[in-house]
Amino acid sequence: MVKIIMHGCNGHMGQVISGIVEKDPDAEIVAGIDIADQGKNSYPVFTDIDACQVEADAIIDFSSAKATDKLLEYSAARQIPVVLCSTGLSEEQLAKVEETSKKVAVLKSANMSLGINTLLKLVQDAAKVLATAGFDMEIVEKHHRLKVDAPSGTALALADSINEVMDNKYHYVYDRSQKREKRDDKEIGISAVRGGTIVGEHEIIFAGQDEVIEFKHTAYSKAIFGKGAVEAAKFLAGKPAGRYDMSDVIG
Repeated sequence: MVKIIMHGCNGHMGQVISGIVEKDPDAEIVAGIDIADQGKNSYPVFTDIDACQVEADAIIDFSSAKATDKLLEYSAARQIPVVLCSTGLSEEQLAKVEETSKKVAVLKSANMSLGINTLLKLVQDAAKVLATAGFDMEIVEKHHRLKVDAPSGTALALADSINEVMDNKYHYVYDRSQKREKRDDKEIGISAVRGGTIVGEHEIIFAGQDEVIEFKHTAYSKAIFGKGAVEAAKFLAGKPAGRYDMSDVIG
């Protein structure tokens, strides 16, 4: 039984993860941390992270970048591995993540979905065969109308994953409206669609002579990120200090 501290327990994802863990026979949330105890959890909630001295095997963080520094200090001091899911970390905070990982196990990934992280590996295997054979590569991502950044971090992670196995010989093209010329052999096109309530959709297209191969991942709810975070916590429990990501979780 992996004992988990839920950092940001009263937020949307904190409550999603709480529900997931309740049905998981191999995990248990033993404490929560949030700015206020709203009395809606079955476990004790601490408004001051330093006051939480409950024994645990891992911490899952779905809170705010503002709380990350203190969380990292807490994780290192108590030697509890941490799964970092909060976004928008500054360059200084990212450096602190790396420094903390020298003292305790830290897992941070661009996307917590098990499906997306499996896809990252699949497109690498495909690129080694298809890109080498001259196939063009395009990524199309779709998200809800309220998402402000484009392209998505996951689309960039997919492009980076492909580029990595191709010796970083490719460059990214986001907009073709300002130039009139044929497609470069060494480009990966990335397009963004924003509309409605689309949770998240990523399509990777390998287009060759007279044939097209497509990989596609569709997220129907944010629960997939919670499920991935729980699996990451179970994986991280007992691991030595170091920097981990979801590729380690899926093997």
